[in-house]
Amino acid sequence: QLQACGGGSVQAGGFLTLSCTAPEDTFRRYSLAWFRQAPGKEREFVAAVSWSGSTTVTNSVKGRFGVARENAKKTINLQMNGLKPEDTAVYSCAGTTTIWGRIRSADAMTYWGKGTLVTVSS
Repeated sequence: QLQACGGGSVQAGGFLTLSCTAPEDTFRRYSLAWFRQAPGKEREFVAAVSWSGSTTVTNSVKGRFGVARENAKKTINLQMNGLKPEDTAVYSCAGTTTIWGRIRSADAMTYWGKGTLVTVSS
């Protein structure tokens, strides 16, 4: 259902853009989110964009990461700037029809795409 791409290796301070493509119906009706899981850590919410375009990001990436819909491509993009070593993780996109207040909960996600690895070296 969901296809993520764009991971890679960068040095601290660098940037990457992750993209997640969804089928048309999913893209139109679902809110789409990014989660990440670092080695040995719990999966955590990163950012999300609703079907109507509302966005939210977690505090640890606020001011550095942005998320947006690209409607023509049925894609959401996670623009990551000022990357830090602690951003190293497998990033996964997910889709849900849950209420916006639950968008940060992995348990509320219906669909998951395969993760893409982001490695930030110091």
